[in-house]
Amino acid sequence: MGKIKTHKASAKRFSVTGGGKVKMNHSHHRHNLGIKTAKRKRSLRKGATLSECFAPTIRTLIQK
Repeated sequence: MGKIKTHKASAKRFSVTGGGKVKMNHSHHRHNLGIKTAKRKRSLRKGATLSECFAPTIRTLIQK
């Protein structure tokens, strides 16, 4: 039986916490920052947890 390879692009963007939740960083915080408001940039700075409906798919992609 073959094995599933780790999807490297997803592994660089997501990580799994001890409780099994999937952590991610927000996008849109690299360039064109002069247009965005300070409030928006401040909220993009923080990490977030992925929605529970997408989490199983990402967990299979980044399984070790």
